[in-house]
Amino acid sequence: MKGWKMGYGYLAIAIVFEVIATMALKASDGFSHAISSTVCVIGYAVAFYFLSLVLKTVPVGVAYAIWSGMGIVLIGLLSAVFFKQIPDLAAVIGIVLILAGVIVINVFSTAANQ
Repeated sequence: MKGWKMGYGYLAIAIVFEVIATMALKASDGFSHAISSTVCVIGYAVAFYFLSLVLKTVPVGVAYAIWSGMGIVLIGLLSAVFFKQIPDLAAVIGIVLILAGVIVINVFSTAANQ
């Protein structure tokens, strides 16, 4: 992969590790559980490292919009499954709108491919 395509590969890795870290943060119960706390810290470190690589080729606004948007969607889904935190209708609508925004950026924005 070259240029921005590699950046999007790195962005996917950053998103996965950010989601893992956030789920571990919840499981750490205020950093009172060593394993989940360690997973959290390492996960965020890896996520930010890969995000720093992304920013070499992808505009920061686009990268952050996709990173945070996909993080919200994935964490919303996973927290419903693992922590039984079921979102209400307003939260579901908001998450769908965020996902739609990420799709619009990737499909229609020329800034996403600079």
